[in-house]
Amino acid sequence: MSLLARLAPHLPYVRRYARALTGDQSTGDNYVRVALEALGAGERQLPADMTPRVALYHVFHTIWSSTGAQLESGAAEGDDASRRLLRIAPQSRQAFLLTALEGFTPSEAAQILAVDPRTVERLISEAQSDIDAELATDVLIIEDEAIISADIESLVKELGHRVTGTATTHDEAVDAVSRHAPGLVLADIQLADGSSGIDAVKDILRKFDVPVIFITAFPERLLTGERPEPTFLITKPFQPETVKAAISQALFFHPSRQKAAA
Repeated sequence: MSLLARLAPHLPYVRRYARALTGDQSTGDNYVRVALEALGAGERQLPADMTPRVALYHVFHTIWSSTGAQLESGAAEGDDASRRLLRIAPQSRQAFLLTALEGFTPSEAAQILAVDPRTVERLISEAQSDIDAELATDVLIIEDEAIISADIESLVKELGHRVTGTATTHDEAVDAVSRHAPGLVLADIQLADGSSGIDAVKDILRKFDVPVIFITAFPERLLTGERPEPTFLITKPFQPETVKAAISQALFFHPSRQKAAA
């Protein structure tokens, strides 16, 4: 099996992860591209003792650790958003995202980061504490399944946020934001009346600069590589910790939140 065939199923997800890690689609995609070029040129090898998915993330992190510290050091001298991003140490950010967003076990994350599992647990705890200390906002949930909507609302409240609106259709979502501007939107793609959560989000973003997390059973509709993609995309059925991680990261990295906290 060719290298591309082995890695192809994992590329959309490592790109998603890279964007969440860096807070920027183009920056994240650039790191993934460099990692793939290094593999293609034989400058890096997939470790034989790891699964292809774990090995791909490991190579990505080898590239990140060899260049990211220098890039971030320069960014720290720039705008407030970059400085705020650096308040979470790179390894803590990585460990948190690998386990909570990407679903790796602490043992797998330890392989990726080349540390021991106990270190991963410590890094996760440190990252979560840093993130939770920064956050509190109003949330709009766009979801047509009542049980799922209730589950998401419970998770949002556990993190200390307020749910100020729920919607099951495009029109309900647009009406909800006209009555109360949200600080975060959690949206499904396929809604009750056949309308589109994607269209609803587009209409909302024309009026409000807010972070958006898509929670959907159809991630392939958004991870195409043909247009700007959401940084935060969760596949149904989801794990509660995955949703919590995405909420924390979306709020922490979004430019409007960064400017408000600066």
